[in-house]
Amino acid sequence: MFDKYVNSGQPEEPRGKPIGRRVLLGTLGLGALGVATAPTLQRGLESFLAGASDKDPTGLTGLLPNGGGFRYYSVTSSVPRKNADTYRLTIDGLVDHPATYTLAELRALPQTRMVRDVQCVTGWRVPDTPFEGVRLSRLLDAAGVREGAGAVRFTCFDGAYSESLTLDQARRADVLVALRMQDKDLGHAHGGPVRLYVAPMYFYKSAKWLSGITVTKDVKPGYWEERGYDVDAWVGRSNGRDDDPTT
Repeated sequence: MFDKYVNSGQPEEPRGKPIGRRVLLGTLGLGALGVATAPTLQRGLESFLAGASDKDPTGLTGLLPNGGGFRYYSVTSSVPRKNADTYRLTIDGLVDHPATYTLAELRALPQTRMVRDVQCVTGWRVPDTPFEGVRLSRLLDAAGVREGAGAVRFTCFDGAYSESLTLDQARRADVLVALRMQDKDLGHAHGGPVRLYVAPMYFYKSAKWLSGITVTKDVKPGYWEERGYDVDAWVGRSNGRDDDPTT
């Protein structure tokens, strides 16, 4: 049973080796090439970068464009995989009832479905993308947020990525702990089995491979904010971008 929200518009983990911003920006050129050329070349580039291994040792294939208009980004050279048996989401910090959820427990909670455009700060957009999951506000309410809390910090099982929202932002109805995307369970490349989805903000706020939700007093800048991106990433009102689909 889903709440429908449709709006066309928009344990300890080993740390991976972060990919530098220069490498990231340089490989975006390869991504553009993959969009402009035939699928055969795209597959050839991916095979070249990944080599014979099914675990891309370079971390670069995650920067190439793939089907549906998405580009897959990772800030580490590899990301461990989680499934229904191994996945856990912890909620802690300034709460009365810290909790740990399995994937099955998250799926058993009331689900919300929304359809929005996905907008990346680098300029690409995927329109009318369905996401389904548990409203973050529901998990925060169940945890019992303490007086004095003002923010929520998100950590990921890639061992490197992090994000933050103010408590008010986190309680918005269009912020999900997402389990499905495009009417399918979230795959690994899309940040599965569970990711954050912050519908009204640029996509870097929607942290992939979500493993921790910590209620804090103040906002702490996340991975990309520490590298110059805006902490508040409203589409059309931050990072010098607008939400004109022609740009």
